[in-house]
Amino acid sequence: MQNLHGFLDLTQPLYPSLMLENCHSHPYQGCLFSLSIDGSCAHTREELLNSYHKLGSEFICQENGHFSIVLWDGAKNQLLLYRDRVGVKPCFYMLDGAKLAFASLPEDLFALTGTKPSLDVDALPELLAIGPARVPGYGLFQNVQELLPGQYLIFSPEGLQVHTYWSLEAKLHEENYEDTCAYVAHLLEDSIGMQLSEASVPCSLLSGGIDSSIVTAIASKHPAFTDTPLSSFSFDFTGNTTYFAPSSFQPEQDASYIAKMLQAYPLNHTPLECSPTQLATLLPQAMKARNYPGMADIDASLLYFCSRIASTHHAALTGECADEIFGGYPWYYKPELFQLDQFPWSWDFGSRCNFLNPDLFPKQRLEEYAHHYFTTTMREAPIISEESMVATRHRQLTYLNLHWFMQTLLERMDRMGRFCGLEGKVPFADHRILEYLYNVPWEMKYKNGIEKALLRDAFKTLLPLEILHRKKSPYPKTYHPDYDAAIIQLFLQLIQDPTAPIQHLIHPAAAFEFVQNYKSMGRPWYGQLMTGIQLIAYFIQINDWLLEYHLL
Repeated sequence: MQNLHGFLDLTQPLYPSLMLENCHSHPYQGCLFSLSIDGSCAHTREELLNSYHKLGSEFICQENGHFSIVLWDGAKNQLLLYRDRVGVKPCFYMLDGAKLAFASLPEDLFALTGTKPSLDVDALPELLAIGPARVPGYGLFQNVQELLPGQYLIFSPEGLQVHTYWSLEAKLHEENYEDTCAYVAHLLEDSIGMQLSEASVPCSLLSGGIDSSIVTAIASKHPAFTDTPLSSFSFDFTGNTTYFAPSSFQPEQDASYIAKMLQAYPLNHTPLECSPTQLATLLPQAMKARNYPGMADIDASLLYFCSRIASTHHAALTGECADEIFGGYPWYYKPELFQLDQFPWSWDFGSRCNFLNPDLFPKQRLEEYAHHYFTTTMREAPIISEESMVATRHRQLTYLNLHWFMQTLLERMDRMGRFCGLEGKVPFADHRILEYLYNVPWEMKYKNGIEKALLRDAFKTLLPLEILHRKKSPYPKTYHPDYDAAIIQLFLQLIQDPTAPIQHLIHPAAAFEFVQNYKSMGRPWYGQLMTGIQLIAYFIQINDWLLEYHLL
């Protein structure tokens, strides 16, 4: 995994005004062609360049993989940037007249251009209304733009043009249930095979849930692990055996299910554990890895676990994205969430506004900000006019999840792994799987009222019955009171520090009152597990971000 990193100034002679790192170059018809890639494709760099020579800018339509690619065409005097269809790999850029800087991460853009980071006009409303999600296509920094999944841009003396080479299409699904199960199994097995052929010394992140267990089971049978078993890793937190608090979102712990997988498959398994102190200490580093405030301790713990895994492996298979594609989240099937006229994973604005300065950020303003993006995305979803209103709503909600919630989780995996030198391989995020499942009726995905029934039935002979029928359980979090205490202490220090940037956003007295009663916040303010202590930690990360980039 190599970060994209480059700068092109068309007002200057080509070299050294074109700067490409980690590039593959060769002459063609007297002109130099160069290509650099972050991620992996089905073909080698030489094959990609040959494909471009034959097919032109749309050559990428023939590719499968997760990548961001920069290609310099010396014959046409143009630079092309590509991002994979699903958005697994990032691609940011800054345009200043005839100068284009591009990079995998925003902070690299500032280093390339010598630009001082500054807040975008909508940065704070975005952070407070929809964060830790981000508005697609934009950074929170002024003039930082993001190539969307399935897009490429061309930069030449004629200017900059952005093109879409892939998007979802709505089609009628004609296969029966059995054939649909068989094709789902084929697609995922093929995707995992591709990921394994690209990775060196891959391992698997195993939670004991259905998604990661399927990926692990399939991978363990690959010829690459005939002699040496597949390595797998599981995550937990110090003290969770004592302090774990079951909820409707996370009814039980993972350990017993992981044990079932270890009985069923020959795995070289390593359980990892993170302490409350390590978790709290890593909050600023997790923000820096993401370049933005993120999912608080959920980011920080993944950063810790990735750092441990990266000492022995360079790539890890994950079960990420299955819930968005197969409908595993409660907002797909619970009526009160399904019908919400707002992002169903972050609809409770009361909690977000508990300690904000109401003069600067009134609740209504934040609700309207989020609702604008919600309705815009729902309208963009490809639909079939002849389908029922319920079927249309399911398409729209799937589209919403793919473009928002899934992107937040993909960014988390990519940034935390990238920071440590570990590449997350996401076989469920194969565009062929997205295309196919987008058109599979909800009645198949939720057959007999069972969440992700289609995925379970597609692999019913692969998993132990206890795992096959396990209720969805999300990424684990800590319940240790020492973590809560550490976060509260940090936040109280910020409340009492008049120089803290966060003082511009909050009402200190209201913030202090919230801290005293944070456990009374029963429902999540984002996702399924981010409740009171995660909200406090999120605001700590906002403060760290404002400090890191000197933004207020």
